[in-house]
Amino acid sequence: MSAPSPPTHSTEALSWPHCAHGADPVTDPVGCRGIHVPGHTVCLAHLNDTDRTAYLTGLAPGADIDHRGTPFTEILLDQLLTALTDLTTPHPHFGTARFERAQFSGDARFDWARFSGAARFGGARFFGVAGFGSARFSGDARFDRTQFSGVARFGGARFSRVAWFSRAQFSGDARFEETQFSSIAWFSRAQFSRVTRFEEAQFSGNAVFREAQFLASDWWGPLVCEEKVDLSGAVFGAPVTLEIAADRVSCVRTRWESTATVRVRRAEVDLGYAVWTAPVALTAHPVPFTDPGGTPVDESLLTGPDRVWVTSVQGVDAAHLVLTDTDLSDCLFSGAFHLDQLRLEGRTTLAPTPTGFHRRGIAPIHWTRRRTLAEEHHWRAQRAGQPPAPAGAVPEPRRWRTGPHHPDPARTPDPDDVAALYRQLRKAFEDGKNEPGAADFYYGECEMRRHDRTGTPKTERHLLWAYWLLSGYGLRASRALGWLAAAMLTTILLLMAFGLPRSSPKQEATGTVPAGGGTVTFIIDKQDPKNPTGDRFTSKRFDKALSVTLNSVIFRSSGQDLTTTGTYIEMTSRILEPALLTLAVLAVRGRIKR
Repeated sequence: MSAPSPPTHSTEALSWPHCAHGADPVTDPVGCRGIHVPGHTVCLAHLNDTDRTAYLTGLAPGADIDHRGTPFTEILLDQLLTALTDLTTPHPHFGTARFERAQFSGDARFDWARFSGAARFGGARFFGVAGFGSARFSGDARFDRTQFSGVARFGGARFSRVAWFSRAQFSGDARFEETQFSSIAWFSRAQFSRVTRFEEAQFSGNAVFREAQFLASDWWGPLVCEEKVDLSGAVFGAPVTLEIAADRVSCVRTRWESTATVRVRRAEVDLGYAVWTAPVALTAHPVPFTDPGGTPVDESLLTGPDRVWVTSVQGVDAAHLVLTDTDLSDCLFSGAFHLDQLRLEGRTTLAPTPTGFHRRGIAPIHWTRRRTLAEEHHWRAQRAGQPPAPAGAVPEPRRWRTGPHHPDPARTPDPDDVAALYRQLRKAFEDGKNEPGAADFYYGECEMRRHDRTGTPKTERHLLWAYWLLSGYGLRASRALGWLAAAMLTTILLLMAFGLPRSSPKQEATGTVPAGGGTVTFIIDKQDPKNPTGDRFTSKRFDKALSVTLNSVIFRSSGQDLTTTGTYIEMTSRILEPALLTLAVLAVRGRIKR
């Protein structure tokens, strides 16, 4: 039986005694790389027929085999598989199988094969179909640096321990439908040149696709991962739809060179420093994914809450990013640019302020409810001296959330940085016609400017303090109405005490009667108002003071006679109280405007 001619290789050192069949000092000084068959000085491919038959006859199901570097034809591989077939199954049964840098020139049919020990195919080359459908790998499975020139079929395979596909090259279709990985699966730097299928694949450990390349995949998933799907540094070269149900999804520095739709369930998603040149939409999928037949995909591996929360968009160009129905409570925005063009669709959840009453010194304080950014939480927690929360701890609703770098001040954004984030995201909300959301972000921007001692001038900070105190930056109607009520009450009390005269001034007629008769001329005048004495706080005086105050709120003069002090009180009231009323009206409008 003739063996396929091995491709030309460099004269790399081999760690096993090799066949060297066909070695040529000029073209191929190494020759055949196949390891010696025990008791012989050549590999399985170059044994004579008698010795090969004797070797294969001596094998039994479950035997350990070592055919590193051996070139296999389709016929030779079938003979080996037949020798290892368990007739009770009937499928091939390997113990430890070593095929590192072996070459399979025809179709390699390992479908339904069982590997009781380690299965090592590192550096092997499959020139035809590589069939591992429904295979069972009880030990580590190593396919790192393996080259699949034809279709690679792993559908229904079961990997009980670590599966290594790092730097593997899939030149044909890569099919992993319904494959189960019970431990970590490594696909780092793997290259998928054609269709890639992971429909209903199940990962009980991490699924690592760091720096993998998906050059033509148009659909990826749906897959289920109990831990993390790591797509950090991966490249998607064609329009693609990803469907992932997992505990965590890492897309740090992932590159999308065309449009993409990322549908996620139950996962914590990190988009930090991702790169895209076309629109990319991240969507929280509301119901379990389904297979092509419409059957829901099994998500029993996942026990976390049914929500999708984005933890970072740092360093990304948000101009092409769309987030739909996502939780941004812990999302870091610092370092991102074009945030004003970020699109937030559906129900977007942001971190609320702490609940209940708190004490600052001896004074109780209460935070008004609004949507905030995680960066503000981190800064306020650091400023308040809160200790870092334990890893995985649920944030306390009565406290600010501590950040991932807390309490390192060098890595926590300053108020001026957070104000810029609020400013950009406010525009994104306004462009999306979400005025209440924009109002919260305007409040946050003003808060950060008010606390910024480096970038905001002192005079401007004082104005912001007054604006905040009087009306919550024109967004807290209750605060403005409270101050209006206090101002009106103060005006009433001042008018009753000092502004209303003791009695209404009476008119006086004075004139001169000419001697000897003639025309009498009268001058009608009015007495000056007399300052009040005696009991000033009577119901009658209250009624008059209330009338003056109410007229002042709407810039009207009551026509009531006032003392000089009362005149100035009314003038002040006619300036201050209408302004407070206007702030209250604007605050209500900001909450209901669409």
